[in-house]
Amino acid sequence: MPRALEREEGCWAWAVLLASMLIQGLTLGFPTCTGVFFTELQHDFQASNSETSWFPSILTAVLHAGGPLCSILVGRFGCRWTVMLGGLLASLGMVTSSFSRTLSQLYITAGLITGLGMCFGFQSSITVLGYYFTRRRALANALASVGVSLGIMLWPLLSRYLLEDLGWRGTFLIFGGVLLHCCVCGAVMRPVATTVAPETKEGLPPPPKTPGPGTLAACSQTIQRHLAFDILRHNPGYRVYTLGVMWMILGFPLPHVFLVPYAVRHGVDENRAALLISIIGFSNIFLRPVAGLVASRQNFASHRKYLFTLAVLLNGLTNLVCTASADFRVLVGYCLVYSVSMSALLALGLVYQTSLEALVSKEFSRQISGESCLGGMSGSSEWPLERFLVDATGNFNCVFYMSSFFLISAALFMGGSFCALQKKEKQGRPAEAEGAFTEAAGEQCLTLEGTDSSEKRLCREIM
Repeated sequence: MPRALEREEGCWAWAVLLASMLIQGLTLGFPTCTGVFFTELQHDFQASNSETSWFPSILTAVLHAGGPLCSILVGRFGCRWTVMLGGLLASLGMVTSSFSRTLSQLYITAGLITGLGMCFGFQSSITVLGYYFTRRRALANALASVGVSLGIMLWPLLSRYLLEDLGWRGTFLIFGGVLLHCCVCGAVMRPVATTVAPETKEGLPPPPKTPGPGTLAACSQTIQRHLAFDILRHNPGYRVYTLGVMWMILGFPLPHVFLVPYAVRHGVDENRAALLISIIGFSNIFLRPVAGLVASRQNFASHRKYLFTLAVLLNGLTNLVCTASADFRVLVGYCLVYSVSMSALLALGLVYQTSLEALVSKEFSRQISGESCLGGMSGSSEWPLERFLVDATGNFNCVFYMSSFFLISAALFMGGSFCALQKKEKQGRPAEAEGAFTEAAGEQCLTLEGTDSSEKRLCREIM
């Protein structure tokens, strides 16, 4: 009996939206709680700041850089099975990490395996929304992003509570069971009925007689295709956006990881320090959907890229507040202002919204994978570098200075490049219009060969 497929914008689409919201909370929200375990991991393994920081660095890098592999799995098996595989890998990584005896084992289990599983989960959950929603895509993306805010709010609180009673090993074991819920969410993502008719065997082209490319060349073509290099080559706006995001990623995640150790270093209680990250997540629950809905209005369509640039600039300037004072009340105010800029930044395009709005559904998976992979590679070594600076200087202020530098410079680069592209586009339009007019006039002259001399003379003047 043939399997029934779900319809776009149908009732089941909202169940898929809820599942995507939970998956994004379980995966994208998880790295924000890694700062809670820094002190415990350092004491247990007798490691330095830079050595310990490789754990969240590898986790986040693989979470983003595993995009091409996720794109291949989505194209081969679909979003449903890819999400369920990701849930199994993420759970397996956290369970085995609770038995780690060295930091190297922790890098492989909690970093590589868990990061790869989270990558499969969150990228597939974003891709499936493009298949289920067309008219309400902006609303679906805004509501799904609430899951990230919930994860940012709840993961640090849960980590702090379990750490006091069970230690980091027992906490990681519990986290393995929590991440297993991604499999349940993935089972909800049924295939969607497409409007494109399947190709018949009669319409297929004959197989080529020439031998195909070698294995190395085929792998290179596959990697380039799933990294969306063709889109980068032919779309200047997307190229500027991708390069800006790659540079911005070097500084954007740093406050989430270093805010808790920074507050503890300056005398803030550990529970209150963990509460700072939860304040950011709680504020984003309300701010991010509003920012997404406002940004998706047609009134802002032509200015959306500049609003995104402005949000990046504001986010970079906000990080300088921490360098002025480490008082708890000042840090609470910083978290609130940071939440506003972060909500606008993410709603306007950090992960998918700005760059996906002009692409068809079949491009979603590989475009997301290419963007995430490039961003993951750019930020893979940033946290160990920051930890090395902290070890060398003994001052956490360098973290926020460097974060502000990357964000502000990325905003200036994108803003200047977008203005230059828009100016070039405006200069190209009159030339295209003049060329079209000349071509039309020439065609009209060709039709006047049998007319009198006055009409021919007028035609030559027009030419």
